[in-house]
Amino acid sequence: MRHVFAFLAGGLFGAGLFVSGMTDTAKVQGWLDIFGDWDPTLAFVMGGAIIPMAIAWRLAGRRRTPVLGGTFPPPPPVRLDRRLAAGSVMFGMGWGLAGLCPGPAVASLSYGGVGHWVFFAAMIAGMMVWPVLRGALERPVAAE
Repeated sequence: MRHVFAFLAGGLFGAGLFVSGMTDTAKVQGWLDIFGDWDPTLAFVMGGAIIPMAIAWRLAGRRRTPVLGGTFPPPPPVRLDRRLAAGSVMFGMGWGLAGLCPGPAVASLSYGGVGHWVFFAAMIAGMMVWPVLRGALERPVAAE
């Protein structure tokens, strides 16, 4: 049953990305172009996602177990480190240059054209390279 709900949630997420225009690279790049032809519609899409999620987190916090069984995962540690900074920079560069992030990239593979497939391949390559880079980013910095 969990897989059915996961499939439905993923389908709803992809449909939401499509309907909101977030799979349109020009719309995303228009959001990022604050000194040019700025398009503020992404703010409404983000608000439409953040507000219901904030409510869902509040409601889930009152439950002892998830609706579909199992246990809630522990909250991750709050840590600002080189890994987070490097990941944020790479995400931002990809989002700004291509106008895509992982969710919209997958949602647009069936109709987005060659550019979307190139982005998807680069995203997968980045995921494969990460284990190699991880060691370098997690090494302690030597004091000089």
